[in-house]
Amino acid sequence: MESPSVETQPVETQPVEPQLFVVYLGGDPAPGRMSEDHEVVLVVAADVAEARRLARHKWGGKSRPHVDAVRRVTVVDGYLLRLERTTQSELVEVDLTYEPSSEVAQ
Repeated sequence: MESPSVETQPVETQPVEPQLFVVYLGGDPAPGRMSEDHEVVLVVAADVAEARRLARHKWGGKSRPHVDAVRRVTVVDGYLLRLERTTQSELVEVDLTYEPSSEVAQ
């Protein structure tokens, strides 16, 4: 008895739109330190798994990084974020000004 023939059709996959993720990385304490080092990095990825992998490559510490948290970002303070490919370099400027405050921002 012959089995019925089944026609297969190629599965069309839609290209995945790039998404912006904020990733909170942690690493083992540096020599002489008592606590983990942490860093926040931004990555553009197709999904959370890819965001985790790409973020680890941006780790600036000497130890092996781990991912503490990942958040996909689409809207910030009422502004919709859109990603657009560019040839411009990333801005690496960071404001490290310590600003203590006992009041909650309004």
